[in-house]
Amino acid sequence: MVHVEELRPEICSLDCGTMNFGDMIFVNTVDHVRKMAARIESLRVKPELEVFDLGHARFAAQMVAEGLISAPPLCQVCLGIPWGAAADTHSMLAMVQALPKGAVWSGFGIGRAQFPMVAQVFLLGGHVRVGLEDNLYLAAGRLASNGELVDRAVNILQSVGADIATPDEARAIFGLAR
Repeated sequence: MVHVEELRPEICSLDCGTMNFGDMIFVNTVDHVRKMAARIESLRVKPELEVFDLGHARFAAQMVAEGLISAPPLCQVCLGIPWGAAADTHSMLAMVQALPKGAVWSGFGIGRAQFPMVAQVFLLGGHVRVGLEDNLYLAAGRLASNGELVDRAVNILQSVGADIATPDEARAIFGLAR
């Protein structure tokens, strides 16, 4: 939390629980997440609730119900992490349905699932995340830049009729102060 306290970004990630990540375990207890949520809110930083499985989505909804997270909550549906929710239509739909009521949400798939999930997120009414944190390749064997990943996502979204938000429009959608 030191970096959030010092930098006071507009938004910061808050992973909503413990998870297996391949052969590693990322431990984030319910009590610890609640304490971080309260501190983030007190700093007037918007927490982005990262949900990697259905239990995380349920806990995000619980934190909103407890008043730890201001409405509307901002959620990120994270798919395809080893031993988290799969990057497929059924998993995404289940996750979205479990999010806190009234949540503004975005989603992504990692690796080769990044671009199919771009279209899926839009079709389910969410916002899209792409970038090198989740995928290093534009195509098999072809390393990408962030700009190339964004351009590909924009092309996919425009091909299915989506409007692309400007940075200021995105801040308004996500409820971020300017």
